[in-house]
Amino acid sequence: MCGIVGVIGKKNTTEILIQGLEKLEYRGYDSAGIFVTGHDDQDHLVKSQGRIADLKEKIDGRVQGDIGIGHTRWATHGKPSETNAHPHTSNDGRFVLVHNGVIENFEEIRAHFINDDLLKGETDTEIAVQLVSYFVTQESMTVKEAFKKALTIIKGSYAFALVDKQNPDQIYVAKNKSPLLVGLGADFNVICSDAMAMIQETKHFVEIVDGELVTIWADKVEIEDEKGNLIRREPYEAQLDLEDMEKGTYAHYMLKEIDEQPAVMRRLIQRYSDDQNHLKVDAKIVEELIASERVYIVACGTSWHAGWVGKQLLEQLVEIPVEVHLASEFGYNMPILAKKPFFIFLSQSGETADSRQVLVKINHLGHPSLTLTNVPGSTLSREAKHTLLLHAGPEIAVASTKAYTAQIAVLAILAKVAGEGRGLEKAKVFDLIHQLGLVANGMDVLINEKEAMAKLVEESLSTTRNAFYIGRGVDYYVSMEASLKLKEISYIQAEGFAAGELKHGTIALVEEGTPVFGIITDLVMGSHTRGNLKEVESRGANTIVIAMEGFERSGDAIILPQVDTLLSPLVSVIPTQLIAYFASLQRGLDVDKPRNLAKSVTVE
Repeated sequence: MCGIVGVIGKKNTTEILIQGLEKLEYRGYDSAGIFVTGHDDQDHLVKSQGRIADLKEKIDGRVQGDIGIGHTRWATHGKPSETNAHPHTSNDGRFVLVHNGVIENFEEIRAHFINDDLLKGETDTEIAVQLVSYFVTQESMTVKEAFKKALTIIKGSYAFALVDKQNPDQIYVAKNKSPLLVGLGADFNVICSDAMAMIQETKHFVEIVDGELVTIWADKVEIEDEKGNLIRREPYEAQLDLEDMEKGTYAHYMLKEIDEQPAVMRRLIQRYSDDQNHLKVDAKIVEELIASERVYIVACGTSWHAGWVGKQLLEQLVEIPVEVHLASEFGYNMPILAKKPFFIFLSQSGETADSRQVLVKINHLGHPSLTLTNVPGSTLSREAKHTLLLHAGPEIAVASTKAYTAQIAVLAILAKVAGEGRGLEKAKVFDLIHQLGLVANGMDVLINEKEAMAKLVEESLSTTRNAFYIGRGVDYYVSMEASLKLKEISYIQAEGFAAGELKHGTIALVEEGTPVFGIITDLVMGSHTRGNLKEVESRGANTIVIAMEGFERSGDAIILPQVDTLLSPLVSVIPTQLIAYFASLQRGLDVDKPRNLAKSVTVE
């Protein structure tokens, strides 16, 4: 992994590839490369470790052609290096290939088909391009036959784009578990892992289904199923705004996306309410949800944390038990399911590989599924029975902010409407539209306190090597998300704990000056959390309290505008996002693209 682009039929191929790769930078990567060729027998392979900027420095005016492929790599097999960067070339120099995913049986393929002397690097991808070459040279297959044969042997996740230098008028592509799209233009076509990469060239995209083989020319696209039957599939129009994907006057995407959260709340009210100012959700979704015996929320990372808040909302307003599961665990250790389950998948990108492999199994079992995602047309959206969109706009920074709050807000809307569908009085009297309006206003207040947040970080986190967030109930759920934000972009070792669990082992890690943040949005549980803060304070901790108005005390560092307790995570998370941002900024780190991380995790 992490990003693929390709173009055929355009004279400015190099420029388009570089622009596409730059649009995919948000995914995270450690090296990049492009291959460009044409009908003048001149081809160019340029690769570089590091950023796209490093790659651009190696490209001169001679790197031109009307067909090309490009790639940003996030290392899985083999260290980050120019040799291991994509595209990879067959030993005879004829074939060039890029790949996202992980080839699980590459060791077996190498042992059976490939002479180790042919391999230049350490990647599993190089095995794939050598395998195609082997079938063409050793078994006299056509390129399409060889590619198709290779796909039957390769196991794992992949998105491939293959170019044959001897026939530089087509690109062969295929996918399994990894995202890949074909974009349609006027006398040209493109490929990309994400429509965002090629939205400047076209808004019309065709999805590729696992197991299909696609051949792309400048003027046509041919899709075949595994049996060789031609498939006709209508394109869809990507709903992306180029202006939304630019930073504008912001120094970092993350700060822009934090600031956009109040607008997202207001947009969700508009998108999910009718002319009578009543919240609305597809009736079939509500019907299947309230008919279920148990709801299973499946997600990863930040989305998993949002799922825990969603559990509280659904159980309180719909009165159906909810389980929250990590997709990477659920897929291989599925619990005993209720007889009538309902599955909710949370994913910003809609391409999360761990979640998708669970969805494939759920679909096979015939259970109803719902995806909450920010990306219409994404894999999880297409393959789930239902979709609710987050309407948060493109989220570019690796550290998710507005997608997290959008997921919680949409889960609240779903819970409200489903609870009303069950005739529950608590849901009926819960004025969610008004409450989300208060949330948006509260977010605005907190976002405007950036100077105070930056000062707090300077005083409490500038030199620390570790930190803790604690809370109870939903405050514990926010503590998990807050610690994830801090660790992933500032590299401070941070953990979020249920406040009452500190004395069961974790308090041993508290040293003189250790920052411990306490989140308090409930009177009863908050008093217990304050007791836990006193325990760590007596052992030298530097305690910082984030408390909601009405529950604050003298000396608390951050006072949150008051909102309904059920929705408190939507405001309590805002200062923790800003704390993480300023902690990263003050340490001189790359806020938007932290090391070793990818935005869209497309391999299991």
